[in-house]
Amino acid sequence: MIDVLVADDEHPALDELVHLLRADPRIGEIRTATSGAEALRLLSESAVTIAFLDIHMPGLLGTELARALLALAEPPAVVFVTADEARAVEAFELRAADYLLKPVRADRLRRAVDRVLELGDAAAEGDDEVLTVTVGSAVRFVRRSDVRWVQAQGDYSRLHTDDGTGHLVRVPISELEQRWADAGFLRVHRSYLVSAAAVTEVRLSGSEPSVSVGDIVLPVSRRLLPVVRETFTRGEQRSGR
Repeated sequence: MIDVLVADDEHPALDELVHLLRADPRIGEIRTATSGAEALRLLSESAVTIAFLDIHMPGLLGTELARALLALAEPPAVVFVTADEARAVEAFELRAADYLLKPVRADRLRRAVDRVLELGDAAAEGDDEVLTVTVGSAVRFVRRSDVRWVQAQGDYSRLHTDDGTGHLVRVPISELEQRWADAGFLRVHRSYLVSAAAVTEVRLSGSEPSVSVGDIVLPVSRRLLPVVRETFTRGEQRSGR
């Protein structure tokens, strides 16, 4: 069973969410708060698995609270519960696990709990980072292990997966390079990061060195050429090297 916190300054909405959560046998203790400041105090005193946060609360917005929670030693997964449809992008930039619109349906709330537990299981089993991306008004979760290569787009990065889809996330490629280095991702160009395991061909001689991921050919910069060459000469032999 998991402990949760519910923060909402509107008592009817707070009571309804608590009622729905109590119907889920996976939920243990439910702590409640009617302001962001009270929620932060409670979470600083004892950890919970999920924090269900309203966005518009007096004193401290739910998004501001979520940002503060990232500094905790064991931050909870955050699920926003709000009537505000316009803050979804900001919410997922704060690594929210889900975004529920009021009035909350019981089945939708169960799926949110499912999602948090699934993300936790994925991290525990293989430390496989999961990124949240928005596709129109929908939300999708992309596992790092499904990413084949990454393209820099300013302060954003586009994650390219096996199915040919490109997902835009607000994370600079330089940050992903650092976070994913131990998972086998290699910077080959200032604009490209690639999963070494996904590379199908390497051409490092000639005037235009490159690596290929299936039909996609990515240039290798001269500055990074020595590192790329060392990486692939350490591994198994690849055609066209």
